[in-house]
Amino acid sequence: MPVERAMTAYTQERLNCAQSVLRGFQHRHTISEEQIVDARRHGGGRAEEGMCGALYAALSLVDDPPVRERVRADFTKSVGSEKCREIKRDMRIPCHECVRLAASLLAEHTPVPAALQPSKEVQT
Repeated sequence: MPVERAMTAYTQERLNCAQSVLRGFQHRHTISEEQIVDARRHGGGRAEEGMCGALYAALSLVDDPPVRERVRADFTKSVGSEKCREIKRDMRIPCHECVRLAASLLAEHTPVPAALQPSKEVQT
């Protein structure tokens, strides 16, 4: 679901890459609308060190350093760079695919919080 929400945010809401990843995981991480609006400044290669905004947003939602490194490494391995300008310049993948990849890696490497998991009621 979060990957689909991120893609909908990018393609239909016209949010940028960083905002779209945050929108996709908004329900898991209690992300406010204000935080999503503020993330506008991280799209288009404007994240720290020129990082892809989708990757930057995904990493901002990971507290565990080894998991952060795994998401970063998997993204870089798939795309060939974590820098927005390099990805765009070399036409490695389009921005919407960066959103999909970053959201997919985040979903893959981070557990769904217990409060959001379906309850497992025992039937008698």
